[in-house]
Amino acid sequence: MTAGETVRGGLELTRPVNSVAAGVLTFIGAFVAGGIGDAPLMVAAAVGATVFATAAGMAINDYFDREIDRINQPDRAIPRGAVSPRGALAFSVVLFALATALALLLPWLAIAIAVINLLALVAYTKLFKGLPGVGNAVVAYLGGSTFLFGAAAVGGNLETAFVLFLLAALSTLTREIIKDVEDVEGDREEGLNTLPIAIGERPALLVGTALLVVAVLASPVPFVLGDFGVAYLVVVVPANLVMLYAAYEGFEDPTASQEHLKYGMFLAALSFIVGRLALEVAVPIAVSL
Repeated sequence: MTAGETVRGGLELTRPVNSVAAGVLTFIGAFVAGGIGDAPLMVAAAVGATVFATAAGMAINDYFDREIDRINQPDRAIPRGAVSPRGALAFSVVLFALATALALLLPWLAIAIAVINLLALVAYTKLFKGLPGVGNAVVAYLGGSTFLFGAAAVGGNLETAFVLFLLAALSTLTREIIKDVEDVEGDREEGLNTLPIAIGERPALLVGTALLVVAVLASPVPFVLGDFGVAYLVVVVPANLVMLYAAYEGFEDPTASQEHLKYGMFLAALSFIVGRLALEVAVPIAVSL
């Protein structure tokens, strides 16, 4: 293997699109909490810690999954020989160290969230991935916690960030369950014990739908508390409708369902950005009047 192929393999281990996307979610959490302008260095540290931690988690999961990937994903970096298992492990340790160094610059609550997330990332493949529903819940928590992490990093409005966390985590959990229903035949052949295999496809979809309904019911809280105005509702209501339809669709077409649920999740995140932007504009206008 050439040096260029090794570098490319190392980059592949980090899943750069996913890692950067996680950093963007942390930024949104800080923005929604109202702390971007007051603590730009804290925001940068939080975003960097998220990107490095996510990349490290991806790399170490590939290290643990290397034997399975030789069969199911032979083109990945470790099975094809671009990166050695020891090299992947060392790379993940370096990335975790960078994430830790940046996280230690943040307030204590953000540090606490970072510690929990780092432990979950390391333990995911070995402890949680094979447990019905538990692996899904860990993935959902990690995705949603990026919003809380961003808010905690700037000491902003945690109430609003928590609703965003709840909406993101529960909708992600629903999507993970639907994806498992979509993959049930292949997972059964590989000996995996996912939630649909353990309790049945329809009961699993009912669980996912119930979780999503909880998220939808919680979504108006920022408006009720007065944190956001009508602009927030204008976007979050259609997002809720898209996600609820996607959950209903999952009983007939899991593939289309999880794709449509992803669009609804994007709209839901956008609604918080719109709500915050509207607030940023409204306050100066009110002061000038």
